[in-house]
Amino acid sequence: MRHLQGDHDGSALRIGVVVSRFNSFITERLFQSAYDGLVRSGAKKKDIHLVRVPGAFEIPSAARTLAETGKYDAIICIGCLLRGDTAHYDVIVNEVTRGIGQSTQETGVPHAFGVLTCDTLEQAIDRAGLKMGNKGFEAALAAVEMASLKRAISRQPSAVTKAGRRSQVAGVSKGDANRRTK
Repeated sequence: MRHLQGDHDGSALRIGVVVSRFNSFITERLFQSAYDGLVRSGAKKKDIHLVRVPGAFEIPSAARTLAETGKYDAIICIGCLLRGDTAHYDVIVNEVTRGIGQSTQETGVPHAFGVLTCDTLEQAIDRAGLKMGNKGFEAALAAVEMASLKRAISRQPSAVTKAGRRSQVAGVSKGDANRRTK
Protein backbone atom coordinates (compact mmCIF):
# COMPACT_ATOMS: atom_id res chain seq x y z
CA MET A 1 0.00 0.00 0.00
CA ARG A 2 1.31 3.47 -0.88
CA HIS A 3 1.53 5.93 1.96
CA LEU A 4 1.81 9.68 1.50
CA GLN A 5 2.04 12.35 4.13
CA GLY A 6 3.39 15.83 4.42
CA ASP A 7 6.30 16.93 6.53
CA HIS A 8 7.19 20.04 8.50
CA ASP A 9 9.93 21.33 6.20
CA GLY A 10 8.90 24.85 5.25
CA SER A 11 12.22 25.79 3.67
CA ALA A 12 10.91 25.93 0.10
CA LEU A 13 7.45 27.31 0.84
CA ARG A 14 5.84 30.71 0.38
CA ILE A 15 3.18 31.30 3.01
CA GLY A 16 0.51 33.98 3.20
CA VAL A 17 -0.80 34.88 6.65
CA VAL A 18 -4.11 36.74 6.99
CA VAL A 19 -4.62 38.27 10.44
CA SER A 20 -7.71 40.03 11.76
CA ARG A 21 -7.09 43.27 13.68
CA PHE A 22 -10.30 42.81 15.68
CA ASN A 23 -9.46 41.34 19.10
CA SER A 24 -5.83 42.16 18.34
CA PHE A 25 -4.70 41.37 21.88
CA ILE A 26 -5.43 37.72 20.96
CA THR A 27 -4.71 37.70 17.22
CA GLU A 28 -1.27 39.24 17.69
CA ARG A 29 -0.29 36.42 20.05
CA LEU A 30 -1.61 33.90 17.52
CA PHE A 31 0.30 35.57 14.69
CA GLN A 32 3.57 35.77 16.61
CA SER A 33 3.34 32.08 17.44
CA ALA A 34 2.42 31.17 13.83
CA TYR A 35 5.40 33.18 12.59
CA ASP A 36 7.63 31.39 15.09
CA GLY A 37 6.30 28.04 13.90
CA LEU A 38 7.00 28.92 10.26
CA VAL A 39 10.54 30.07 11.00
CA ARG A 40 11.22 26.95 13.09
CA SER A 41 9.99 24.81 10.18
CA GLY A 42 12.63 26.42 7.98
CA ALA A 43 10.49 28.98 6.15
CA LYS A 44 12.48 32.02 5.10
CA LYS A 45 11.32 35.34 6.54
CA LYS A 46 11.18 36.81 3.02
CA ASP A 47 8.72 34.06 2.01
CA ILE A 48 6.21 34.82 4.78
CA HIS A 49 3.77 37.55 3.76
CA LEU A 50 1.43 39.17 6.26
CA VAL A 51 -1.92 40.68 5.31
CA ARG A 52 -4.01 42.45 7.95
CA VAL A 53 -7.79 42.75 7.65
CA PRO A 54 -10.29 44.62 9.82
CA GLY A 55 -12.13 41.62 11.24
CA ALA A 56 -12.69 37.90 10.93
CA PHE A 57 -15.43 38.37 8.34
CA GLU A 58 -12.83 39.76 5.90
CA ILE A 59 -10.41 36.84 6.32
CA PRO A 60 -11.90 34.56 3.62
CA SER A 61 -11.84 37.29 0.98
CA ALA A 62 -8.22 38.20 1.63
CA ALA A 63 -7.20 34.53 1.85
CA ARG A 64 -8.85 33.78 -1.47
CA THR A 65 -7.24 36.80 -3.13
CA LEU A 66 -3.82 35.58 -1.96
CA ALA A 67 -4.51 32.01 -3.06
CA GLU A 68 -5.65 33.09 -6.52
CA THR A 69 -2.33 34.82 -7.21
CA GLY A 70 -0.67 31.41 -7.46
CA LYS A 71 2.27 32.76 -5.44
CA TYR A 72 1.56 30.91 -2.18
CA ASP A 73 1.89 27.28 -1.17
CA ALA A 74 -0.44 27.76 1.81
CA ILE A 75 -2.48 30.42 3.57
CA ILE A 76 -2.84 30.74 7.35
CA CYS A 77 -6.05 32.41 8.54
CA ILE A 78 -5.89 33.97 12.01
CA GLY A 79 -8.74 35.61 13.89
CA CYS A 80 -10.65 35.57 17.15
CA LEU A 81 -14.41 35.54 17.56
CA LEU A 82 -15.93 35.85 21.03
CA ARG A 83 -19.55 34.96 21.68
CA GLY A 84 -21.70 37.89 22.64
CA ASP A 85 -25.33 38.27 23.61
CA THR A 86 -26.68 38.27 20.04
CA ALA A 87 -26.83 35.85 17.11
CA HIS A 88 -24.12 37.93 15.36
CA TYR A 89 -21.40 35.53 16.59
CA ASP A 90 -23.06 32.48 15.03
CA VAL A 91 -23.56 34.22 11.70
CA ILE A 92 -19.93 35.40 11.51
CA VAL A 93 -18.50 32.04 12.65
CA ASN A 94 -20.49 30.20 9.99
CA GLU A 95 -19.54 32.60 7.19
CA VAL A 96 -15.85 32.72 8.09
CA THR A 97 -15.65 28.94 8.32
CA ARG A 98 -17.57 28.44 5.07
CA GLY A 99 -15.55 31.08 3.24
CA ILE A 100 -12.18 29.67 4.26
CA GLY A 101 -13.24 26.12 3.38
CA GLN A 102 -14.67 27.22 0.04
CA SER A 103 -11.49 29.12 -0.82
CA THR A 104 -9.39 26.06 -0.02
CA GLN A 105 -11.52 23.78 -2.17
CA GLU A 106 -11.89 26.12 -5.13
CA THR A 107 -8.29 27.36 -5.33
CA GLY A 108 -6.52 24.13 -4.37
CA VAL A 109 -4.26 26.08 -2.01
CA PRO A 110 -4.26 24.71 1.55
CA HIS A 111 -5.69 27.13 4.13
CA ALA A 112 -4.97 26.56 7.82
CA PHE A 113 -7.78 27.53 10.17
CA GLY A 114 -6.34 29.58 13.01
CA VAL A 115 -9.58 31.38 13.84
CA LEU A 116 -10.56 31.00 17.47
CA THR A 117 -14.28 30.64 18.12
CA CYS A 118 -14.66 31.00 21.87
CA ASP A 119 -17.46 31.55 24.35
CA THR A 120 -15.30 33.63 26.68
CA LEU A 121 -12.20 35.78 26.68
CA GLU A 122 -10.60 33.31 29.10
CA GLN A 123 -10.97 30.51 26.54
CA ALA A 124 -9.36 32.69 23.87
CA ILE A 125 -6.45 33.57 26.15
CA ASP A 126 -5.95 29.88 26.95
CA ARG A 127 -5.83 29.00 23.22
CA ALA A 128 -3.47 31.86 22.45
CA GLY A 129 -0.64 30.54 24.54
CA LEU A 130 -1.61 29.67 28.08
CA LYS A 131 -3.26 26.39 29.08
CA MET A 132 -4.10 25.01 25.62
CA GLY A 133 -0.89 25.77 23.71
CA ASN A 134 -1.09 28.28 20.89
CA LYS A 135 -3.46 27.65 18.02
CA GLY A 136 -1.45 30.01 15.80
CA PHE A 137 1.57 27.72 16.09
CA GLU A 138 -0.62 24.70 15.34
CA ALA A 139 -2.09 26.44 12.27
CA ALA A 140 1.42 27.17 10.97
CA LEU A 141 2.45 23.53 11.30
CA ALA A 142 -0.77 22.41 9.60
CA ALA A 143 -0.16 24.83 6.71
CA VAL A 144 3.40 23.60 6.18
CA GLU A 145 2.34 19.96 6.38
CA MET A 146 -0.56 20.38 3.95
CA ALA A 147 1.58 22.33 1.44
CA SER A 148 4.16 19.56 1.68
CA LEU A 149 1.49 16.90 1.21
CA LYS A 150 0.09 18.69 -1.83
CA ARG A 151 3.56 18.69 -3.40
CA ALA A 152 4.04 15.01 -2.60
CA ILE A 153 0.71 14.12 -4.18
CA SER A 154 1.37 16.22 -7.29
CA ARG A 155 4.70 14.41 -7.84
CA GLN A 156 2.94 11.05 -8.02
CA PRO A 157 2.53 9.74 -11.57
CA SER A 158 -1.04 9.60 -12.77
CA ALA A 159 -2.73 6.45 -14.09
CA VAL A 160 -2.51 7.90 -17.62
CA THR A 161 1.23 8.49 -17.24
CA LYS A 162 1.71 4.95 -15.90
CA ALA A 163 -0.26 3.46 -18.82
CA GLY A 164 1.86 5.44 -21.29
CA ARG A 165 5.04 4.15 -19.68
CA ARG A 166 3.82 0.55 -19.75
CA SER A 167 3.00 0.90 -23.44
CA GLN A 168 6.43 2.33 -24.19
CA VAL A 169 8.13 -0.46 -22.27
CA ALA A 170 6.11 -3.02 -24.24
CA GLY A 171 7.34 -1.46 -27.50
CA VAL A 172 4.12 0.38 -28.26
CA SER A 173 4.29 4.12 -28.81
CA LYS A 174 1.96 6.40 -26.91
CA GLY A 175 0.15 7.28 -30.12
CA ASP A 176 -0.37 3.58 -30.96
CA ALA A 177 -1.65 2.92 -27.45
CA ASN A 178 -4.13 5.81 -27.72
CA ARG A 179 -5.39 4.61 -31.14
CA ARG A 180 -5.89 1.09 -29.83
CA THR A 181 -8.07 2.31 -26.98
CA LYS A 182 -10.35 4.36 -29.21
